[in-house]
Amino acid sequence: MATQNFFRSPRTAAAVAVVSVLAVALTACGGGSTSNSADKGKGTGTVKEPTKPVTVTFESWVGSQPEMKKFAADFHKLHPNITIQFQNVNADNASQKLTAQVAGGNPPDVAFVDASATSDFASRDALVNLDHYISRSKVVKPDNYVDAFKSFVTYKNSMWGLPFDGESTGLFYRKDLFAAAGITHPPTTWDEFQADAAKLTVPSKKQYGYEVFAPEAAYYWYPWLYQAGGDLLSKDGQKVLFTSPEAKKAADFYVGLAKYSPPDYLNSNSYDGRVAFAHGQTAMYMAGSWFAGTMDTEFPKIKGKWDAAPLPDGPAGCKTTIAGDALVMFNATKNADAAWLWMEYLSQPKNVATWTYKSPGGTELPPLTSLLDSPDLVKTKPIMKGFAELMKCGVASTIANPKFPRIEVALNDELGKAFYGDQTASQALANAKDKADQILAH
Repeated sequence: MATQNFFRSPRTAAAVAVVSVLAVALTACGGGSTSNSADKGKGTGTVKEPTKPVTVTFESWVGSQPEMKKFAADFHKLHPNITIQFQNVNADNASQKLTAQVAGGNPPDVAFVDASATSDFASRDALVNLDHYISRSKVVKPDNYVDAFKSFVTYKNSMWGLPFDGESTGLFYRKDLFAAAGITHPPTTWDEFQADAAKLTVPSKKQYGYEVFAPEAAYYWYPWLYQAGGDLLSKDGQKVLFTSPEAKKAADFYVGLAKYSPPDYLNSNSYDGRVAFAHGQTAMYMAGSWFAGTMDTEFPKIKGKWDAAPLPDGPAGCKTTIAGDALVMFNATKNADAAWLWMEYLSQPKNVATWTYKSPGGTELPPLTSLLDSPDLVKTKPIMKGFAELMKCGVASTIANPKFPRIEVALNDELGKAFYGDQTASQALANAKDKADQILAH
C-alpha cells in the first residue's frame, strides 16, 4: 500500500494474507449493494455540484497528510456545497476494515485503497461502476493510464476505480561495491546480472551479490517469471501456468541466486534486508521506489554510494511487477455525484503530480503516461528515472480467482524450500501446482 511522506513498505507475504482475508470475508458477506451501481453516473454533460450542502466521507490512511488536507480545502472552495470528511484508518488493516463496513452496510462514500483489492470489491457489487462518470469527464481519460495500472481497477471490462499513485519494482545497487569489483554499469541482461552477482560475492568479507528472502519467495520471483515469458494462471483463473518451460527457466535462475545471497538474511523479509544493503553486505537489492526514500531517511551516511536502475531484461524483454493505490466509490453512497467530483478533482494531472513525485518526501510515481513522459518528473526526482521507465513494462498481478491467495502461499512455501536446498526449483513448482490443483478443484 502506498504511503505519502512516509515510505511504502514492501509487498510481502503479509500482504498476501490481507488479500486472502479480504476475498474470504467478501465472499461471506456477499457484497453490500444498496442500489443498482449501473444507474449511478448516468446522464450527459459534466457532473454538477449538488444544490444543497452534502458531506462526502473519505476513508484512507493518508487523510492527515498536508497535501491531502490542502486538496480537501481547495476542493471545498471550488465546490462550497461539498465538505470532505476524512475517516482515518491504519494502512495495515484498511482492506479488512472496509470489508467489515461493507458487510455492515456502512462503508464510506470514497476510499483510498490498495489498487489490487479493487476487483475483489467490485466482484461483490460493493463498488460503483465508474464508466458512466468517466464518459462524462473532461479530466479522467482511460487511455492516459498506464495499462497495467488500469488493469488493477478493471473488472468485466469496466473501470471500478481510478489509479492514483504507484511504483514499479527496480534494482538498487551499491556503486562503491561495483567500482571495487571493476563493474562499470548495472546489469542489463540475466547473464550480466548473474555474472555480476558472482563477482560481487566474497563470503570471506561477508559481502554478497544479491538478496533473496524465503518468506517472500513468490513475490520477488514474479518479475523473473514475467521476464521469461511465463505467467501464474490462465486468464480465467482456472488453470495453473507456473510449471511451463518459461516458468521453470525463471525459477531455476531465481533459486540459483540464493548462493549469492547473505545466509543470515535468507529467513528475513525484504524490509529487514535493507540493513544488509545499507551496511555493504549485499550489492544488489530488488525493491519498489519506496526503498529510495528509506535509504535517504534511515541511512543518510551512504548517500551517493548507491543508485537505482531498471531490472535487467529477460528472454521476453522488459517486465516488472507494480503496485499502487486507487480511489473507489462504494455502492452504498447516497452522494454519488459529489463523491465523483472529489475523485475527479484528485485525478487532475496537476494534483496527481503534487501527490507523487512533486511531494518533498514522496517516492511514488504517477500512473499517468502524460506525467511519466514529462521531463519534469526526472528533473524533479532524478532517482525515479529508472522506475518511470519500468512503469510501462509493468505487469499487474491480478488473478481472476479469489482462491489465488491460497495458491500463492503454497508457491511461496515451496520456492522458499528450494532456497534452502531441500528441493530443486522444478520440484518446487510441481509441488505448488499439486496444491494449487487441489485448491482450484474445491
